[in-house]
Amino acid sequence: MGQILIVEDNPFFRQTLKRMLVTRFPSLEVSEASDGEEAFSRIEEASPQLIFMDIGLPGEDGIHLTQRIRNVYPKIRIVIISNYDTSEYRKSALQAGATSFLSKRSSSPGDIFDMVQSSFPA
Repeated sequence: MGQILIVEDNPFFRQTLKRMLVTRFPSLEVSEASDGEEAFSRIEEASPQLIFMDIGLPGEDGIHLTQRIRNVYPKIRIVIISNYDTSEYRKSALQAGATSFLSKRSSSPGDIFDMVQSSFPA
């Protein structure tokens, strides 16, 4: 189906999201990164079509990292998925080049699955 990268510093959330995705979409290859430097390494290795990006990362935050990734890899879809669900963060995420914004608190697994399905049309 395709490649997904999860950029998240919380290992429990990262592993939970990965398990959810590979269970629902067994043909997906899902890689992980816990910060921006690791994210760029994984992008070069795996060439993901979709990235789930947290905002609160060590070092460079997810908004700036999104902008940097979009400048180098403009075709990668980036979905910000964060606890910081404010209109300011949503606006900043979209201005940085994110495709979409999902709240960790109010988004359902179905919302995440829909985002994956729309990124990898059959």
